[in-house]
Amino acid sequence: MDNQKMFQQATHIEEQLVDLLKEMSGLREQIVALLEQNKSLSIENQHLRLQLERLNSVQEAQLGKDNQTDDKQRAIVGEGYDNLARLYQEGFHICNLHFGSLRKEGDCLFCLSFLNK
Repeated sequence: MDNQKMFQQATHIEEQLVDLLKEMSGLREQIVALLEQNKSLSIENQHLRLQLERLNSVQEAQLGKDNQTDDKQRAIVGEGYDNLARLYQEGFHICNLHFGSLRKEGDCLFCLSFLNK
């Protein structure tokens, strides 16, 4: 095997390694994005499970009461507002644009305007 052919073969292998490195870097970025999304979804899932447990306990308490007066009906409306406010405080959107998704960048003006209505 002559020197020129060996040099070309070494150059070809080096180019393949560079391409493989680029592909590996892209794969690593995708893995990081998936891990971040997984963590975010796990947190959101945990919050939703807690919220579901709270709602179930509230419903069970309400079913246990036989007599509901107008004051209790008004309390249910206020309770819905309180639930939305609590969801917002726990880090979830309550606006119609992103309802139920996790707030990542601080306060949402749409959610705040909805709460102030």
